Amino acid sequence: MTLKRILYAEDEPLIQAVAKLALEKVGGFEVLICNSGAEALEKVAAFAPDLILLDVVMPGLDGPATLQRLRLDPATSAIPVVFLTANAQPGEVAQYKSLGAMDVVAKPFNPMTLAAQIRAIWDNA
Repeated sequence: MTLKRILYAEDEPLIQAVAKLALEKVGGFEVLICNSGAEALEKVAAFAPDLILLDVVMPGLDGPATLQRLRLDPATSAIPVVFLTANAQPGEVAQYKSLGAMDVVAKPFNPMTLAAQIRAIWDNA
């Protein structure tokens, strides 16, 4: 399957804008930005993403809790998830992967290489 559609849940407007630009203009992806984990859960079915990017630290429903809810719903349980976080020490990365994340991208990310990073994670899955 080809990676085309990405849903990204991120509560920080500047990071949203940079990531959307990087993924759409550099990567050629179709991107839906959600401001929270709750919004991602509301919009995921209609958008039908190939991949979900989740910020780990968000108010309300954080990334790990959002992933947990996605996995409980048969319609979204198989969608691959990648966390984006500043908390990317090896122990934390292992914990996120144990929750079912495909991989972790460290923040701050390089906008010029973000799309290639995501594509490499997808291709190596």
